[in-house]
Amino acid sequence: MAFEELKSDFADSQRAAKEYIESSAEYYKLKTFKFVMRAVIALTVVLFLGTLAMLAVFFLSVAAAFAIGNHLGNLANGFWIMGGFYVLLGILGYALRNKLESPVLRKFSKDYFEDK
Repeated sequence: MAFEELKSDFADSQRAAKEYIESSAEYYKLKTFKFVMRAVIALTVVLFLGTLAMLAVFFLSVAAAFAIGNHLGNLANGFWIMGGFYVLLGILGYALRNKLESPVLRKFSKDYFEDK
């Protein structure tokens, strides 16, 4: 009698362990899917908005270069000035890259490790 009860308890614990492992695997699959989909959506939005922003910056830069060039009487100088402005902007961005890394890391860590 005790042996049958022990056998039944062992079978129940095996079944419970199997269900736990399966539900844990499903949970982590779902969590991974959620994270990947958030990343894909964020990347799509960033690429779309980034493309629009780059087009806007390009056309505004060309317009500014023409305006500066017309004001100075030489179009080439307007383009040189705009080019120098972007070189300075690039140097500033490179100098501040470490300050930008921390907030980005914090944002992605929060998205990955917190359940909403």
